[in-house]
Amino acid sequence: MTKSSLSEVMKASGGAVEMLRNSKIGMYVYPVVAPEFTNWRSEQAAWRDGAVLFDQSHHMDELIVEGPQATEFLAYHGINSFSNFDLNRAKHYVPVTPNGHVIGDHIIFREREDKYILVGRAPTSHWLLFASAWGKWNVRIRHDPRSPSRPEGERVLREHYRFQIQGPEAPKVFEKMNGGPIPDIKFFHVDWINIGSKKVQALRHGMAGAPGLEVWGPYKDKDYIHSTIMQAAKEAGVNLVQCGSRAYSTNTLESGWIPSPLPGIYTGDGMLADYRDWLGADMYEAAGAIGGSFVSDNIEDYYVNPFELGYDFYIGWKKDDFVGKAALEKIKADGPKRKKVTFEWNPEDVLKVIATAFEEGTPGKWIDFPQPNYASSSADLILKDGKKVGMSMFNGYSWNERRCLSLGVVDVDVQEEEILTLVWGEPETTGKTSTEPHKQMEIRVRVAPTPYAAEARENYADSWRTKKAS
Repeated sequence: MTKSSLSEVMKASGGAVEMLRNSKIGMYVYPVVAPEFTNWRSEQAAWRDGAVLFDQSHHMDELIVEGPQATEFLAYHGINSFSNFDLNRAKHYVPVTPNGHVIGDHIIFREREDKYILVGRAPTSHWLLFASAWGKWNVRIRHDPRSPSRPEGERVLREHYRFQIQGPEAPKVFEKMNGGPIPDIKFFHVDWINIGSKKVQALRHGMAGAPGLEVWGPYKDKDYIHSTIMQAAKEAGVNLVQCGSRAYSTNTLESGWIPSPLPGIYTGDGMLADYRDWLGADMYEAAGAIGGSFVSDNIEDYYVNPFELGYDFYIGWKKDDFVGKAALEKIKADGPKRKKVTFEWNPEDVLKVIATAFEEGTPGKWIDFPQPNYASSSADLILKDGKKVGMSMFNGYSWNERRCLSLGVVDVDVQEEEILTLVWGEPETTGKTSTEPHKQMEIRVRVAPTPYAAEARENYADSWRTKKAS
């Protein structure tokens, strides 16, 4: 019998862990954008040393939420305070379950008193679509899902194009394409600028450390906007490097954002049970994969909460109520158990893993460069003296830092500079098509600050990275 919901797929699979560890979805794909325009090393270097153009038009969902209760609805389903959310502002929006587990995150823009645009991964989009009907809210939601992972040559259309330009040389491009100095846009604020004959919205933002501008508009204007940006860079004497999908995902290793925590929706009664019945069998939550050396029979061991990700200062405690408030109050009272860190992988150990691919016998799990993106959520075991003390959740290689890095969580008593052990590779044969037969190997990791890049850590605008935002 064909399964129609996440609940049915979980039941048929023997639970969420078995379902996710044996997913047949294959490699996680950043769609449509070319893998490389030059080479991924030069593309990574561009955001540190020059200027880079990210094409963000295809890999994220977009939700347009509007209506008389738009603000009330979004405030109730996210942890964020909306008291200081004026027009032409943006926020990092984080929803949690009634049990306080992170579902995902979006960047949310306020365009009118009653209209918001949200951009990010599917779990947050799905949660809000469900919640709007479950609670009978007076809102209208238009969902533009991310482009298909494998469009097979078919034409792809979106609601909006979305580009980001950043790097130390980026301001020269901004001024040239605007026809003069751009407005002094504060961090995570929005203003209008010129790109050729078009007026476009621009968000002051940055992904790899150095602040930049993110611009967007109707998708039909995409080719014109792209060509105008590239021409402006040429006239400004700037080598604006286009970033392909291979390098794109790695910028977060330097800036410290964990992009794909497992949504904490596979357990819980009431609203969560109804949600699992609502989610389709082919949707992200049912088709996605967990990869890595950490295996637990309890799916909740893969969940994270806002305190662990450093998002606790977002929490609008003064709001009368919001989903998960009581659970977060209890987590706060009990005190934090884990914290977010960067793991710096020992180069000698990384090379030992790679060397096994040139030896007889079963090799270690292949480390793909610059990012081993073989599952939608990663969970690699972190040990101290043979005991589990953490979980590595997103990994890759930074040409700028000349290191393999990963982001994850560790017990709160683990200190920076400690040397821990990351277990690399799956402990058993799974049904995943994205893994080859391999053996587990150990890699020493140094506990490093988050963000790892000094530029992001020391000079970035006030945000969760600096823990100074309000």
